[in-house]
Order: sequence, then C-alpha cells, then structure tokens
Amino acid sequence: MNKVKFIYNPYSGENTIISNIDKVIMIHQKYGYEIVPFRISFEFDIKKAFEDIDETYKYILIAGGDGTVDNVVNCMKRLNIDMPIAILPVGTANDFAKFIGMPQNIKKACQQIVNSVPKKLDLGKVNDKYFINVASTGLFTDVSQKTDVNLKNTMGKLAYYVKGLEQLPNLRKIKVKVKSENAIFDGDMYLMLIFNGQMAGNFKFAYKAQIQDGLLDVIIIKAGMIKDIISLFIKMLRGDHLEDTSGLIYFKSNKIEVYCDEDIVTDIDGERGPDFPLVIECIKGGIEVLGLKDEIKL
Repeated sequence: MNKVKFIYNPYSGENTIISNIDKVIMIHQKYGYEIVPFRISFEFDIKKAFEDIDETYKYILIAGGDGTVDNVVNCMKRLNIDMPIAILPVGTANDFAKFIGMPQNIKKACQQIVNSVPKKLDLGKVNDKYFINVASTGLFTDVSQKTDVNLKNTMGKLAYYVKGLEQLPNLRKIKVKVKSENAIFDGDMYLMLIFNGQMAGNFKFAYKAQIQDGLLDVIIIKAGMIKDIISLFIKMLRGDHLEDTSGLIYFKSNKIEVYCDEDIVTDIDGERGPDFPLVIECIKGGIEVLGLKDEIKL
C-alpha cells in the first residue's frame, strides 16, 4: 500500500483537524493509501516526521495554516526531500491554500487531493529560507508573530486585525533601498509585500500574481500623509486595481535585493524571517503541489 505522511498541527485554527482525522484516514484508505501521522508539538523537532521517508511514500499531507506549511516546506528543503505536498487548510490564515482552490471542508479537500496530479509551482526564497505565499517587512509584518495563539483560536482572523490596529500609533517611516531588474526604490516606506501567492489576511492584494510564471509580485507602500495612506489601504482592502496609484509601487520580478539599516523584522508566511540585507528570489517550479482546482490559472 502506498503511504502518505500526514503532518498536522493540532493548534491550528480552531483545532478543526482533531475532529476530522478519521475522515482523512477513511478517504485515503478508500483510494489505497496508508496514512502515517506526525503530530506537530513543541516536544519534537519537525524533522523527525521525515525519519522514515522512503520510496513507499507518495506525498506529504499538511494540515495547518500558511505558517505550518512554511515550516514543513523549509524542513523538506533542508533535508533535500523532493516530494509533492498537499494542503488541508485548517489554520487561522490559509491564504495560499485558497489561492490554489483548496476547499475548507476536509472531506472535499481530501477528495480533491487524491483525484489530482502534482503540479510544479513557484516557490519564494529569502536568503536561506523559503516561503509559499508572502514575505513582508514594515508596518504590520510582525502581527502574526505577536498575536497570542489562544487569541487566534478564539477570534480567528479578527485577532490579526485587532493586533494590527494596535500598531497604528507606532506608524513610522522606514528607509529602504530596493533593487531589481524591473524597478529601483530608494526612499521611505511603510510596508513592503512580496507575493508568491495573491492574498494576505484573506485580501487579494497581488491580483496579477500567477503561480507558474517564475515571478514574484512586489507591492511597496511609500511613506506619506496619514490620510492618504488610510485611503490607499481602503482601496487595497476593496480589491481595487492599483495601477498608477499615488503612494504605491507594484511590479513583478524574479529577484529583488532589499537593504535596510533600521531595527525592523521581516516575516515569511507568518513566521520570523531573515535579517537584512535580503536577497529574495522566485524558484520557478520549486515545489510540487497536489489538489489544484482545474480552473486555477497556471
């Protein structure tokens, strides 16, 4: 029987996966797969999940949010494990899973996965770390890192927005230098987002992003008047197109260099990212993923 390594985060979202484990096993068993589970916890390094990986395993099934997927993918890359992944979106933030068309219903998601073929998708890389959805720096970028797990489980996505509002009084200009073959920015900004996917916080900001074009979508919000920034954020949250928008730069690139001397953090898929300077690249076809919906534009 073919095996599937099932790595699940019991703390993700509202602990949804705990009451759905039998469905995961049942559907995979029906299709001839043996589920081999690994429970993520603080007691065991995630690399232990891969100690028994061999040719009998067909893919890695990950149950969690973007941060969980990010941690698993980074571990796989460190261990040189080249195997398809599939995602059950049960976290607080499931932006990448939504981008590739994964349903939140566990049964439907499992059926979509077992009836699909792997697709080679792009993967982001910042220095020596990988990201599947978005890397960021500036205002709000450490919100997910600072948001209490219990608060996230109780309030869901609202917890991120509450924590983000707390940061508004600390709004300050950040001096950065950004270099790429398509754009150069040397000045003050509030926020920079580098997308491999399209969404952050359930909002589709990088509406031009494609998952197999070998390019990252970069959005820089330049520092300016507070009233103009609020207006810009409202436009972004509404999903309006951002071409020729004052105070914002939007471009695509396969490689970006970012320099900053200020004491600010970076974030990759809700986890702490590397320190500056940053070399951010798109690894074309860097990961194989199961479960993509047929209508997803590749």
